[in-house]
Amino acid sequence: MPVAGDQAPPVALPDERGALHRLAEQRGRWTIVYFYPEDDTPGCTTEACQFRDLDESIRDEGADVWGISPDGSDSHRRFREKFELPFTLLSDQDHGVAQAYGAWTLRQSYGREYMGIQRSSFLVDPDGLIAWAWPKVKANGHAAEVLARLAAAKAQRASRTAPG
Repeated sequence: MPVAGDQAPPVALPDERGALHRLAEQRGRWTIVYFYPEDDTPGCTTEACQFRDLDESIRDEGADVWGISPDGSDSHRRFREKFELPFTLLSDQDHGVAQAYGAWTLRQSYGREYMGIQRSSFLVDPDGLIAWAWPKVKANGHAAEVLARLAAAKAQRASRTAPG
């Protein structure tokens, strides 16, 4: 799993319309990359709706939100429409990006083991570096935590690049 200071692993995934989104094309902007297990489930809906409710503030900070799950484009389209999600949802059906970010892990439920998404998030700075990583996320309240960390990371970056 990448940590702060690492180069963010590449992302090149389709949204619900089939448009390809590349993290490399986000240079110059902050990007919140969050991995979630499944569209329209209780925890994933809580997390997505909280990102939705803070989307304007996140955009005001110069950042974009990208939610990534193994779900396909039809599922993402329905999820976005049902909850009026204004941000990008990307399909990682072969789990390649999730693996690169350490989010595709061995999970356990009711005594059964299986491979699945570990809810996790990454704040990627305008240079494509991981500014902050959340390896295990609780859905409720996470979006507010990310927004606060984004503001702090931007202030820290500005102080490093300020003249004098």
